Amino acid sequence: GFSHLDLKLSCSLPSVDAVRVYVNSSSENLQYPVLFVVRQQKGVLSWQVPLIFRGLYQRTYNYQEVSRTLCPSEPTPETGPSDQIIFVDVASMAPFNIAYELLVTRLENFQLETNKAFNFTASPSQPQYFLYKFPQDVDSVIIKVVSDAVYPCSVVSVQDIVCPVYDLDHNVEFNGVYQSMTKQAAITVQRKDFPGEQFFVVFVIKPEDYACGGNVNRTWNLQRTKNLQVTIVPSIKKSIYVQAMFFSFLSFLSFYLGSVVVAFVTDMKLTVPFGSVFFAGSGIMTSSHPITASTPEGSSYGAIDESSSSGGRQLSSPGCGLPAGSDTDSSVEEESDFDTMPEIESDKNVIRTKVFLYLSDLSRKDRRIVSKKYKIYFWNIITIAVFYALPVIQLVITYQTVVNVTGNQDICYYNFLCAHPLGVLSAFNNILSNVGHMLLGFLFLLIVLRRDILHRRAMEMKDVYTLDYGIPKHFGLFYAMGIALMMEGVLSACYHVCPNYSNFQFDTSFMYMIAGLCMLKLYQTRHPDINASAYSAYASFAVVICLAVLGVVFGKNDMWFWVIFSMIHVLASLALSTQIYYMGRFKIDLGIFRRAAMVLYTDCIQQCSRPMYMDRMVLLIVGNLVNWSFAIFGLVYRPRDFASYILGIFICNLLLYLAFYIIMKLRSSEKLLPIPLFCIVATAVVWASALYFFFQTLSSWEETPAESREKNRPCILLGFFDDHDVWHFLSAAALFFSFLVLLTLDDDLDTVRRDKIPVF
Repeated sequence: GFSHLDLKLSCSLPSVDAVRVYVNSSSENLQYPVLFVVRQQKGVLSWQVPLIFRGLYQRTYNYQEVSRTLCPSEPTPETGPSDQIIFVDVASMAPFNIAYELLVTRLENFQLETNKAFNFTASPSQPQYFLYKFPQDVDSVIIKVVSDAVYPCSVVSVQDIVCPVYDLDHNVEFNGVYQSMTKQAAITVQRKDFPGEQFFVVFVIKPEDYACGGNVNRTWNLQRTKNLQVTIVPSIKKSIYVQAMFFSFLSFLSFYLGSVVVAFVTDMKLTVPFGSVFFAGSGIMTSSHPITASTPEGSSYGAIDESSSSGGRQLSSPGCGLPAGSDTDSSVEEESDFDTMPEIESDKNVIRTKVFLYLSDLSRKDRRIVSKKYKIYFWNIITIAVFYALPVIQLVITYQTVVNVTGNQDICYYNFLCAHPLGVLSAFNNILSNVGHMLLGFLFLLIVLRRDILHRRAMEMKDVYTLDYGIPKHFGLFYAMGIALMMEGVLSACYHVCPNYSNFQFDTSFMYMIAGLCMLKLYQTRHPDINASAYSAYASFAVVICLAVLGVVFGKNDMWFWVIFSMIHVLASLALSTQIYYMGRFKIDLGIFRRAAMVLYTDCIQQCSRPMYMDRMVLLIVGNLVNWSFAIFGLVYRPRDFASYILGIFICNLLLYLAFYIIMKLRSSEKLLPIPLFCIVATAVVWASALYFFFQTLSSWEETPAESREKNRPCILLGFFDDHDVWHFLSAAALFFSFLVLLTLDDDLDTVRRDKIPVF
């Protein structure tokens, strides 16, 4: 049969008329549905009853009750109050009569108001949408939607004033921006994106919940109604953006001021006598007594001898040493081109197996060659940074473009309650907060450069204290650490352009490298001749990054991955421990297991002798226990955030080694000067504060976008930065202080002969 209804509605300024049509039919015959067609001045809307929704695996859901809001018409000042006519056609091809119910009502609360909460109910067959107009003094608003119930899954969409309005599950993504939602959602809308300075807020309930993380196989009741509350609040003003940028830059520029003050005070102190050492006004260091070659009691074996003809550098008097400018001589050969210690090749294996090693035993290579070896770290990391960053930047620009073009805000895992857009960027605050890594990384490079220049000048002046006293100064690893800190800021900013499952490694890759470089630098301090080469170190970092990617892809459900990874972790710990214990003289090849078994049998079973190197043994036993505990934990619990799991392994090993180093330093009657002591305390305090904010999880790409938004929280700093931004600020400062600890930790040894500095 066919029915036709004519409805005539009058509207008056300045209200906006919205009409809602409710229909109900008792017929469940899918072969002969009842068809409803509503014709208006600007469009046609149609649907059928039963209304059919198709879900996953071709499941169908039929609804007998349907309620739709018609596209509203707004009278203009030119035409004044007018009448609008609506035609409703009802038809069915059924050979029998079908009863239906039709109800047309005018909506009284169709226009949303600023800062006023509005409650309503929606279901898959009864979507809702409302109108919002920008007030005169508001350029940006945040639409906040909350619900007490997690399910049913829903979608919130913001659409321009265009008819028809896309308010069904299969078409809500066709227009505007949208988010899936469980308990809360938030969308920031800017006036400039809507020429008419008004928009629709559309609410659609999905027939299934798998898009929001629900159980795919669960059978749902068709009564899928959801109570929602929507509140539209003004977003921050432009002045807040300016304040936030000033705060970010001034906070870290204060570190520059502090560094200048410390450098000035230090230079002032160096102009007064210190023992037998003086700094003249010209900056030349002289000594009142020549250095003798006497060695400490009980350490004559392997100590440096002035009369030695070996390739190791001799203790020098002010009249002898490297020629001026020789450190930067481009004619210096690469270490790999020839053996730098030809005469002592026969006895270096014996020297390194001494029970009590001194720094002079492990700094026998030509200083120029070793310096060039460590500068490779700096040049390699610049190359890595360029080749890594360029495709990353290109990719995240593509991600942001896709988000802006499609309107799909489920692609990126922001904290939507504190995501402040600027230009094409959706969350400018998360990007701005990474400025600290770049500014402090550059400052650290300047501090290292200053030390490097002063060291070069002292070398040119043949200063004996620079040549033969204190820790050998090699700055290549420090430069690499500064570049890594800056790149961490760049790549973290890139990651936060669009945080998601596909680009998580952008934010963590250089964290692994920073932790690894810090451990290498700490080891290099007292083992300058036997530290790892740049090529093997960066190759190891590449393996770690590959494992991190594989762990995120396969680590969630694959037990075999965790078994293999745990085996690799344990074997790598044992191999590295062996290298450290035997000072690099334990050859790693196919025969390593046979030799290790032989050593274990002779030292532990046959005679059970006390370990020859007790301090190293204690460190390595504790280190292996920590790493084996990590391996067992991963195998048993299989943590979902594999990237953070690996980073935790690196950080724990670094902290363990640093604690061991400081304890051994104090055991050896060495001192902690005020500056490194301050840096150690500052590092501990700032890291503790930073980690507190790091664990305030605001989003998680391991879950669905809707589940991730349940963790979203408002801003906590200046109304612009959230907890994760504060983590960025504090972690940058903490890394900077950590680097300063490594840079200044052994400054107290600058007037101690190297054959009196113990190795540990």
